[in-house]
Amino acid sequence: MKPLPRALVWIGVPALWLAVLVSATGAIYCKHRARELFVEQEKLNSGRDELEAEWGRLQIEQSFWSTYAYVENVASTRLHMRIPASNDIKLPTP
Repeated sequence: MKPLPRALVWIGVPALWLAVLVSATGAIYCKHRARELFVEQEKLNSGRDELEAEWGRLQIEQSFWSTYAYVENVASTRLHMRIPASNDIKLPTP
């Protein structure tokens, strides 16, 4: 087996060393970026969970507002409305 030329060793070894450093730097950057993206994803998931909880509360509030008891309470207290007596109700005759 023939030994490698000295010029190839002087150029090849630093080139390989540089390639290893660039590869390691790239791996470190990718890992760091993945962690940043994971943190951002978790923040977005947390925001989504808060919005879903708020949506559930709003649906409960909306269903409360449409109950007969609530509508009757608002009509009587705020609007001063009352249910008419049966003799005050007039039905059209055909």
